[in-house]
Amino acid sequence: MSELKTIIFDLGNVIIPFDFRRGYAAMAQHTAVPAAEIPERIRETGWVPELESGRIEPRDFVERINGLLGASLSYEGFREIWSSIFLPDTLIPIDLVRELKKSYRMLVLSNTNAIHIEMVSETYPILHEFDHLVLSHDVKAMKPEPAIYAAALAHAQARPEECFFTDDILAYVEGARQAGIQAEQFLGYEKLLGDLRARGVSV
Repeated sequence: MSELKTIIFDLGNVIIPFDFRRGYAAMAQHTAVPAAEIPERIRETGWVPELESGRIEPRDFVERINGLLGASLSYEGFREIWSSIFLPDTLIPIDLVRELKKSYRMLVLSNTNAIHIEMVSETYPILHEFDHLVLSHDVKAMKPEPAIYAAALAHAQARPEECFFTDDILAYVEGARQAGIQAEQFLGYEKLLGDLRARGVSV
């Protein structure tokens, strides 16, 4: 097993926990569509993957959702609701990232969108500890597409086998492994520490 030079974390449900139900409940206050029906209506459009791969601009996305749900939210109002899914406490402590950064290059690799990243960057100081954020809407590719792992490796300043990646979604872990990256599913902070220690990381 190669010595690590770069450690890569997924964002949602690895660094920052989220609960989509919070957003749907908040959205339901601005439309006649029940909260339970909102996710399926949005899912059927295919717009979220387009937003997260940078094929729809955020303000266009908001206009489309307003039309779909019969709402009249401003961009700022929608942004607040769309980002209400995130919970206040991170799943990993900022001190861990700071300690790791002393010895390793630190990246975030996330399927996300410009609306969410704008808000979480303002709200969670932990993100500013990373050397670079590799985001799907910026690179125009989403996990588990090979292109997004290639983008991460372009910023890793290391060979694939010298990188470690953790993600809560197993398919995205497998995508990283296909790219030659050491990768493990995130199943909690203690398992993460074990995965890092197994690779010679002192945590």
